[in-house]
Amino acid sequence: MDARAHIFVSGRVQGVFFRDHTQRWASSLHLTGWVRNLIDRRVEVLVEGDKEKIENLIRKLEEGPPFAHVERVEVSWEKYRSEFDDFRITWADF
Repeated sequence: MDARAHIFVSGRVQGVFFRDHTQRWASSLHLTGWVRNLIDRRVEVLVEGDKEKIENLIRKLEEGPPFAHVERVEVSWEKYRSEFDDFRITWADF
């Protein structure tokens, strides 16, 4: 079943290649969307695709890449929109 999740990851998640790992994990799972750093030091992820694969990505985000320290992962499930063609690293407008 296709789904969409809006995810916020808190902790030591910037400056530890978190976005790069997220992009690799999502792409390997054939998910689409984006990941970006926020000014409040969280990482934001918007992802679409198979719900089981998104849940797999969430588990990876909860663990984080080496040198990251994930304290909290907040997930909001949304209506699938088929909005993206791939998964990208992007930047927030500060």
